[in-house]
Amino acid sequence: MLPMTETFVHKGQAVAWGCMGDGDPLVLVHGFPWSAQAWRRVAPALATRHTVYWFDMIGCGRSDKHDGQDVSPAVQSTLLTALLRHWGLEHPHVVGHDFGGLAALRGYVMDGARYGRLTLMDAVAVLPSGSPFFAHVRHHEAAFAGLPPYAHEALFRAYIGQAAARPLSDEAVAIYGQPWRGTLGQAAFYRQIAQASERAIAEAQLRYGPLGCPVDLLWGEDDTFIPVAQGDHLADMLGVDRPARVPGAGHMILEDAPEAVVAALLECSGVGLSRQGFPWDRFYDSTD
Repeated sequence: MLPMTETFVHKGQAVAWGCMGDGDPLVLVHGFPWSAQAWRRVAPALATRHTVYWFDMIGCGRSDKHDGQDVSPAVQSTLLTALLRHWGLEHPHVVGHDFGGLAALRGYVMDGARYGRLTLMDAVAVLPSGSPFFAHVRHHEAAFAGLPPYAHEALFRAYIGQAAARPLSDEAVAIYGQPWRGTLGQAAFYRQIAQASERAIAEAQLRYGPLGCPVDLLWGEDDTFIPVAQGDHLADMLGVDRPARVPGAGHMILEDAPEAVVAALLECSGVGLSRQGFPWDRFYDSTD
């Protein structure tokens, strides 16, 4: 487990974070319904060359959760920008997965954050977005928040199970499920879904174009949540190379292929993933 020993207060809400290592700064931004622990198999290896920072988004993991909370993508991107200032980081390498990718993009195009490099992995970043499940929760949030605990647990397990190309370990399910259990956690889970509107993506898309830093895209080849075609579309909008595809990995690339993520970030951060190609078989055994 990654240590979450530090606290940053953003607009009156406590945000848990941690860091390790020494070297150029690398900031890891998780998605939903994950937490900073999504990076637990990646961060220690990256810390051999970088000072690595991670945090729990507002309403996720060990960060504050409460009724009436604003957990929208706009709030998450301003949180990232505020944390970069708090850490004194001017041009870090920022890595965003899933909704963390949207937070990183909005931080750049909407909030004025600046990066030395940006890596987006299976990012929620272009329209169309969402799913029938998200739309249903948006219209019936209170009903879902009031589900019996066993029904919520079953729904949660089914949802995260679809995100990975391989069965998630019992450890992973326990780690990701713990923050969303109990009356407070269950309500927080559906609050995140209900506030994940397409408007936040639409606003950012209007400002997409070549950024003032190198951008790399990394995608699970078998991602059924956000197919790699969405990554191709994002690449076209940003004017960068198409995503480097990781074989045998689904949307939750951090569980399916952590070795490939580490290798990509350590070996290719200075050359561009898809431009140079990448020998995935040197680092990742799809039968592992």
